[in-house]
Amino acid sequence: MADIKTIDELNPAGKRVLVRVDFNVPIKDGSVTDDTRIRAALPTIRSLVERGARVILASHRGRPDGTGFQEEFTLRPAALRLAELLGQPVAFSSDTVGEDARAKAEALDDGQVLLLENLRFDKREKKNDPAFASELASLADAYVNDAFGAAHRAHASTAGIAQLLPAYAGYLMEREVATLTGMLEDPKRPFVAILGGSKVSDKIKVIDALMDKCDTLIIGGGMCFTFLLAQGKSVGTSLKEDDWVERAGAMMDKAAACGCKLLLPVDVVAADAFSNDARTETVSVDVIPDDMMGLDIGPETAKLYGDAVAGAATVFWNGPMGVFEMPAFEAGTKAVAQAVADNKRADTIIGGGDSVAAVNQFGLADEMTFISTGGGASMELVQGEALPGVEALK
Repeated sequence: MADIKTIDELNPAGKRVLVRVDFNVPIKDGSVTDDTRIRAALPTIRSLVERGARVILASHRGRPDGTGFQEEFTLRPAALRLAELLGQPVAFSSDTVGEDARAKAEALDDGQVLLLENLRFDKREKKNDPAFASELASLADAYVNDAFGAAHRAHASTAGIAQLLPAYAGYLMEREVATLTGMLEDPKRPFVAILGGSKVSDKIKVIDALMDKCDTLIIGGGMCFTFLLAQGKSVGTSLKEDDWVERAGAMMDKAAACGCKLLLPVDVVAADAFSNDARTETVSVDVIPDDMMGLDIGPETAKLYGDAVAGAATVFWNGPMGVFEMPAFEAGTKAVAQAVADNKRADTIIGGGDSVAAVNQFGLADEMTFISTGGGASMELVQGEALPGVEALK
């Protein structure tokens, strides 16, 4: 981050500062059900408020079709939750760059906060349209990007606008990039990485990159069955990617060659249907029934993985061990989460996405050293790709 200015270098007093935040939060019945991402932006927002900035917040939420307002994707509940957390009113504009946004931005006094309506209600946002970026920029005197979760997108609010205003990184952006790059460049050892999720194809670049960095790589989730197929095992009706079996085998060969210990499940919780009420059986990976699917790692695997985590000095975790959303198949993910939480001497980094949902579900978020707010952005950074939202600040 040495070539990027941060908000500590900005004198915001009396200036309108447009802050790109990531308020892509779940909302049900008009209320935010998980405010992790809003809380993550508070240090940057509070710093600007306390130093007299006129703060204009911009975010996307969900995937609207880009043709205008859609009630199910409004950010209004996020404004209400932010006001509660900040302890002060937060104005809300019914549009993003229209008359209401301009009027409310111009009406701001020092220390006041405005949240614009969903950026993606305008299809020009995702296209990084120069005119849309210019309209956003016209609302403010300076730009701050604190939306690490959207940093892998070259959109108008993450890339285009940074060319039009003095641009700075917020505290969250700064910490996310510093933590993840530091983990890769100079981790405390042993370095243990845990990867879960559904598909090898989604994580192959991350697996490849981490094998070069970590001492032990733990594989769980649905993608483990493609690796088990590469070992010549039968996986029943479990999720698998036949086209990726050969590549999974090559990854195992690479792990052996580079001295990275690759851990795969030794037992699984198998079910006769993808349902919380399914008939289940805990079996060795050598004897998964032909008519059953693995939906969680088994207790022997959970102990194996927990022992590896207990000996680590750095732990990076992205992706659940099973279908943790169903109580019948949460035990493996819960056991791994607990093992990570219990290792108090390690730097424990949760790499966004479902892993964050899991540690929140099990009440363990406060036990982790760092929780990333960016699933896709975290993965692209870990696999060595440049992030457009970060590059634009340079």
